[in-house]
Amino acid sequence: MRKTQLDKRTRLIETGMKLAYQRGFREASLADIAEAAHVPVGNVYYYFKAKEELGEAVVERLLAQFRELQEEWDRLSSPKERLFAFVDNIQRSKDQIVLRGCPLGGLCLELHKEGGALAKKSAVLYTDPMVWLEKQFRGAGHGEDSRKLAVHVFSAFQGMAAVAYGANDPEVVVTEVKRLKNWIAAL
Repeated sequence: MRKTQLDKRTRLIETGMKLAYQRGFREASLADIAEAAHVPVGNVYYYFKAKEELGEAVVERLLAQFRELQEEWDRLSSPKERLFAFVDNIQRSKDQIVLRGCPLGGLCLELHKEGGALAKKSAVLYTDPMVWLEKQFRGAGHGEDSRKLAVHVFSAFQGMAAVAYGANDPEVVVTEVKRLKNWIAAL
């Protein structure tokens, strides 16, 4: 694929992510996405045959972003440090979370309300981080409890994001991040 084609496709995916986060995936039309990406609407169908295909690309891009963070965290020396880095990332995202909620959770929940193939594909936005968290707990010596601990951390993250967004209160994130860090330190 030529560079300009990649650039347009990438712009459509990035814009689709942005508008899905701002408005909701279903509320953002292909025409809205094309206009905001500065791509003629007729060209969208060259890259994506349907909005569902663009949705899959958005899910894949969000997952790739998480995996980039994961690779950065994996360079830290211990599982506990990696868990702290995960939680610290939540704190750094607090303003974004308060403004629009969790980008992973928001998209996943929206798509699951409708069901279908895209909803099933979006489940990886929850399962992949939990698998990574479980690996960290296993590395820290928590054996069979690792899965439960991973679900707890991820659930706490999603809960704090929902409450902070709903209450428009960044202190929810600050308080809950501190609580999570203290809990992880005590394990």
